[in-house]
Amino acid sequence: MRIPFRVALTGVVAAATVLVGPTTAHATPPGPGVSGRVIARTTVGDTDYVLRELTVPPGQATGWHYHDGPVYAVVRQGTLTHFDSTCASDGVYPKGGTIQEPAGPGYVHLGRNLGDTPLVLDVLYVLPHGAPFSQDAPNPGCPFE
Repeated sequence: MRIPFRVALTGVVAAATVLVGPTTAHATPPGPGVSGRVIARTTVGDTDYVLRELTVPPGQATGWHYHDGPVYAVVRQGTLTHFDSTCASDGVYPKGGTIQEPAGPGYVHLGRNLGDTPLVLDVLYVLPHGAPFSQDAPNPGCPFE
């Protein structure tokens, strides 16, 4: 089941694949070494579908953010510890785990790598055409970034 999910993510964007070099993850503020690489992208109507590999080094975080469209991810390596704006963990996702993030500023969140190996995610962004991968958000008052 885990491999078909990744294949399905890739298939959604495979129609018009564009390979792009490394980019920096967008969040407030991402930890040192957090990076992203676009694997594929396509636009259908007013919606951009972007498949991206996101890497979070041990002890680092994505920064507080939200997305303008839904996001779907598979943990390829490591463990994702996910926090919502109440500062509570709303999920821990080991290798092979899947996560879905709803859209909008009402879902501010942060991903952390609390493990000792790099966290690697395959992420499908379903965004309004031209929207950034994420929108910066201030720390909602949590004792961590």
